[in-house]
Amino acid sequence: MTENTLLIEQLQDRIDNLEAKIAFQDDVIEQLNIEITAHQEGISHLKDQLNLVVDKVKSMNASQIANPEDEAPPPHY
Repeated sequence: MTENTLLIEQLQDRIDNLEAKIAFQDDVIEQLNIEITAHQEGISHLKDQLNLVVDKVKSMNASQIANPEDEAPPPHY
């Protein structure tokens, strides 16, 4: 083998390794994108539920909310 042929083979090996790494990284990025999308949908759902709870608490009358001072102390006191 000539020196040029050896150099070309080494460069081709490096290119092949880089292409394999890029393909792996592309796959990982796609998987992460899917996970991020799923998490974002979950967060949106939780925000909607929290807004419903906040609205329900705000709509409660003061008489519906128990005053801790009006409650009898627990039996262990």
